[in-house]
Amino acid sequence: MVNSLSLRSILDVNKLTSPNFIDRFRNIKILLKQEKKAYVLNGPVLEKPSDDATNEENEAYTVYVDDLDQATCVMLASIALDLKKQHEAIKALDIILNLREMFDKESHTERFDISRELFRCKMSEGSPRKPYVVKMI
Repeated sequence: MVNSLSLRSILDVNKLTSPNFIDRFRNIKILLKQEKKAYVLNGPVLEKPSDDATNEENEAYTVYVDDLDQATCVMLASIALDLKKQHEAIKALDIILNLREMFDKESHTERFDISRELFRCKMSEGSPRKPYVVKMI
């Protein structure tokens, strides 16, 4: 039975831009996990088998390369056009490293600013709790 559930529509919602890198990368991993291809991002990188490799080793490498190409295409399809042009000639693992280098600093800064604002937030005595709780959430 063919699995009719496709999560590819989650990539159509928004293209990757700097503020949403973490969310977009999470969506890509979810999609690849559903398609049984997430191992190419998490597992060891397979090296091309030697000339005296067995048929099984050659087949495993071919499947790995195909899955890596599909993961690369999914990633390219989910990023904005300017980023797509920068990354179209490289593989998924290198795309991830490059995008993390570009956008992780911004994500850390944004999280730090939100945390700092949260920790500075104090409820004044006698004020209603509801607005304070809503702001904390």
